[in-house]
Amino acid sequence: MKKQILDVCDLSVVRSGKVIIRDVCLTINEGEFVAIVGPNGGGKSTFLLAILGLLKTRSGTIEIYGHPPMSRKLHRKIGWVSQAASYLPKDVKITVRELVKLGTLHSGNMFDFLDSGRNEKVNQAIRMTGLEAVQNTPVARLSGGQRQRAVIARALATESDFILLDEPLVGIDPESRNSLLKLLDRLCHEQGKTILMVSHDLTAMSRSAHRIVFLEETIRFDGPTWSFPDMDKLADLRGIANVHGD
Repeated sequence: MKKQILDVCDLSVVRSGKVIIRDVCLTINEGEFVAIVGPNGGGKSTFLLAILGLLKTRSGTIEIYGHPPMSRKLHRKIGWVSQAASYLPKDVKITVRELVKLGTLHSGNMFDFLDSGRNEKVNQAIRMTGLEAVQNTPVARLSGGQRQRAVIARALATESDFILLDEPLVGIDPESRNSLLKLLDRLCHEQGKTILMVSHDLTAMSRSAHRIVFLEETIRFDGPTWSFPDMDKLADLRGIANVHGD
């Protein structure tokens, strides 16, 4: 039986006096690639920020590896790739390798001037993301898809087993999108990583994620990708009436 990575129970979050998500229950097991989809404003990013402990919850519980968010026991277990992670200013002169190496730094080794195995972690993360050919290239010169791979490599360099991504497909071309999704799938199957990814691209998620969760204030659907409802059934789940009906 696979290990439970995330357990969310009866979660509700209020922002600026408005209920953004309510009564959300979700469990994710080791090795799953789970996509959170839904309309803009449905609570997808809020949900991720609550899991990370960056937003205060009104009610409910969140446990990651059996611990609450921000617990010291979770140190280096979670990799976070935000929407803005790959949008570095053009004047920042940092190579792919230097960016990935930042993922190996933490409070325990920040002033350790010996390598302490960090270079091998960087090498492995770069290999896993297929960035060997551009590892000494400034990040600002990469394509959108390569930048996304670079920030994922930085998360992998932390040796995190649970990786959360917020809209990583935005602004990248179809070829890069397909390549990135194949990478995430391989990380689950070959490396045992667990992926939780927010995306508005339902079509892409239907071809890549193992499981889809439709979130619009609360969970409207949660199941294997192959069982995701068609548009008519999804409209019923969302309470959207057919204006052309009788």
